[in-house]
Amino acid sequence: MSDELPESPESVADAQRQTVVLLAILVEGGLLAGASLLGWMTKQPPLLHFAWTWQAVLWGVIATIPLVIFFILFLCWPIGPLRRIQRFSEQVIRPLLAPCSLLDLFGISLLAGLGEEMLFRGVLQEAFTTWFNVWVGVIVASVLFGVLHSITFTYALLAALMGVYLGCVFRFADHNLLAVILTHALYDFVVLLWLMRGPGAAEALAAREAAEATESSPEPPSQ
Repeated sequence: MSDELPESPESVADAQRQTVVLLAILVEGGLLAGASLLGWMTKQPPLLHFAWTWQAVLWGVIATIPLVIFFILFLCWPIGPLRRIQRFSEQVIRPLLAPCSLLDLFGISLLAGLGEEMLFRGVLQEAFTTWFNVWVGVIVASVLFGVLHSITFTYALLAALMGVYLGCVFRFADHNLLAVILTHALYDFVVLLWLMRGPGAAEALAAREAAEATESSPEPPSQ
């Protein structure tokens, strides 16, 4: 028999939370660093078109509403390949983020908004717009945005369409990156909040805790 005491469910959950937060910082922080480097190489600073204005804040909040409406429709009618995305969210993302606090979820969402929008809208879309035209910039940045989110083909396609939407918001919101950063971050936070606090979340968390308790319970002595 082993003399090591099994880890408590609380310590396991805390370790998982730290891993998730650290991974988010590394990934999104890497995108921030990549945006800065690529912006320097292309002479397109990622925050060149960033300014704190209440108009951009309003744009960011209003532009989130259609995305949230689409998300609600997706929840109500997960037809065809959308069911696979729903299963992935419930079976993988929800258990993975279960130990995270609301502050953790908000931080992860904000980092995603900053890192991804600085890279895809602030650098790539602007660079290709300068080299070619507005629509080439929007489309190329959106396709690459979809590739980054290629969990499934359908998910990548939806992400690319979201990229087109964000690219248009960026252009119409007085060309202010703050608007799309807010839209992206708010939408991500709403989705994560639903996954962690919405219908079925409590049951999923209880099932995860029961499974961890079973795994951490000492084995009966052999006869």
